[in-house]
Amino acid sequence: MDAFLAVRARGISKCFGDVVALDGVDLDVTQGQIHGLVGPNGAGKTTLLGLLLGLAVADRGSLEILGTPVGRALAAPGGVAGFVDGPGLYPSLTARQNLAALAALRGHGVRTAGVDDVLDEVGLTDVADDRTRGFSLGMRQRLGLAAALLTRPRLLVLDEPANGLDPAGKKHVHGVLGRLAADGTSVVLSSHRMDDLEALCSGVTILATGRVVFSGPLGKLAAENRELDYRLLTSDPRAARRVAAGTDGIRILDETEVRQAAEVLVVRAPVPALDALVARLVHAGIAVRELAPVVSPLEAAFLALTTRQETAA
Repeated sequence: MDAFLAVRARGISKCFGDVVALDGVDLDVTQGQIHGLVGPNGAGKTTLLGLLLGLAVADRGSLEILGTPVGRALAAPGGVAGFVDGPGLYPSLTARQNLAALAALRGHGVRTAGVDDVLDEVGLTDVADDRTRGFSLGMRQRLGLAAALLTRPRLLVLDEPANGLDPAGKKHVHGVLGRLAADGTSVVLSSHRMDDLEALCSGVTILATGRVVFSGPLGKLAAENRELDYRLLTSDPRAARRVAAGTDGIRILDETEVRQAAEVLVVRAPVPALDALVARLVHAGIAVRELAPVVSPLEAAFLALTTRQETAA
């Protein structure tokens, strides 16, 4: 195995009775990378995360984690931690007691003295002695992340880690994951929030009906020559509309196709045509104050690729 790969999966298939959860899935996750899993409900994301955590074994294919081939026994690979379907917590215990109990159960040299460190890392120090039955969903997610960090894993596997977080909590968790990756920890996470994935991930795998329909860097999605809708705010909307109307490859969307403020122009264009439009606007002395996709490249790719796969199936 390549020394820089934390995960190397080839031809992974998994069935539950007559249901095919994964069908020939390949996955590469490099050391220090935050890699996102995207897909509609039932696409196989949770099954794949479970395989990485040792909660299930593949029917076919090969899986290597942190340089070690995964066998046929149900067991969490060394150096791996995380959760699927939400963290398992004892509601009658406090946050600190939950982590102390987990540390004692896991052993592996984990000291309960590290409990306060991980509580501080995820921003739960102020509620460390509160019983978790009163925790919000976002607080439980952060405590689940703290539990995963007790062993200082080299591969962190997370299912919807930002679920239920308010903006401040999400920013905090994003910061934690970014620092872990910068220190060499690999992170695999699933999320339905495209903005979270685009903020965090350098690579993404899109699943549909148990198959990979895209896997690679986010930049590859953005660079592909596909049409996207863009919001364009300029210093002179009327003049900008005239320039856009005269630019090849630019389609102006009217108000029956998309809701827009009078001063905002919404255009549909491939990237090369958009580049030409910006150049023409600048040449005409029109300031571009905002240019942003109405739907992100990741979300557009997700909708196009998963819809195509489901139609083919």
